[in-house]
Amino acid sequence: MNTLLTDEEMIRQYLGSHPQKCFETLYGRYVNKVYRRCLSMTKSTEQAEDFTHDIFLKAFTKLNAFQERSTFSTWLYSIAFNHCADQIRVGKRFVASSAEESLRHDIADEQESVSHEEAVVFVKQAMATLSATEQALLQLKYEQDMSIDEIARIYQLTPSAVKMRLKRSRDKIYQLYQRQSA
Repeated sequence: MNTLLTDEEMIRQYLGSHPQKCFETLYGRYVNKVYRRCLSMTKSTEQAEDFTHDIFLKAFTKLNAFQERSTFSTWLYSIAFNHCADQIRVGKRFVASSAEESLRHDIADEQESVSHEEAVVFVKQAMATLSATEQALLQLKYEQDMSIDEIARIYQLTPSAVKMRLKRSRDKIYQLYQRQSA
């Protein structure tokens, strides 16, 4: 199998004639990234491993439906994100530590009298008041360092809608902070 081919070229060329090899190549390219995405969302190595396995099974069964409206990696990451978010919504706790860390720094910069521990506690509490989608948007932007356009493709929104949702989520946390510190 030609590893110099793009993901999309490989799917077009080999999915029909060598589906197992095509899948193995794509799996090799993306298993670590999908695992890291799952781990960042679940904070559990066991869950991340299970979810990664489930995501690749789902992607493999849907691979013939891939229509190249986005890159394969974006398509796969949206499956990964949606699967993890669905599982978390069913009862798992979502913790976006890097997003929390970023927001904690913003708050600490705003008022230097806040101790590190107080800021961490506040940001965790504030993040818990947000919806799963709001938390996920912040996590994708600040923890996964995804661009607005990538997030827009995953959620099937316009970039301006993503920017507005991120701003509203940040504003909610800041308003909570202002109420608490008043």
